[in-house]
Amino acid sequence: MAGHKLDAIDRMILAELQSDGRMTNVELARRVGISAPPCLRRVRTLEEQGFIRDYHAVVDPRSLGFEVRVFALVGLQSQAETDLSAFEGRCRDWPLVRECHMLNGEVDFLLKCVAPDLSTFQAFLTSELTSAPNVASVKTSLVIRCAKDEPGVPFDMGNSPRISRG
Repeated sequence: MAGHKLDAIDRMILAELQSDGRMTNVELARRVGISAPPCLRRVRTLEEQGFIRDYHAVVDPRSLGFEVRVFALVGLQSQAETDLSAFEGRCRDWPLVRECHMLNGEVDFLLKCVAPDLSTFQAFLTSELTSAPNVASVKTSLVIRCAKDEPGVPFDMGNSPRISRG
């Protein structure tokens, strides 16, 4: 990825796939204004260079019975790299933790969690998260509603140094 400049076609491909990763290569090529074979080559190059990491479906948690979303701010006792890595590994093993971000500042990690109900989250909080080795503090905030949840990046900004306007 280092040093690779995206041209306008690459950028359109990424924007279209970010919006709808299920479209066929033929449809993608039509939308970006090139023929199918070079479009497929460009997509494969974007995948190989790491611009496209994965394809997946976005499922509705509530329709699957996950009614509770919680953000947890976690402070650790030690910020040694081995301790940070150990905590990240535990987060990867906890199914209710859907995102784990290491932060700079007063808190060490921000976790996005989902659960079917409050009692399930509370059980996770008390038996897993707060009792995990090296965890010094946990502050949680229950999500009341979500006003915006957009994946990816805002391609319409156009000021990324990696993206040429060519």
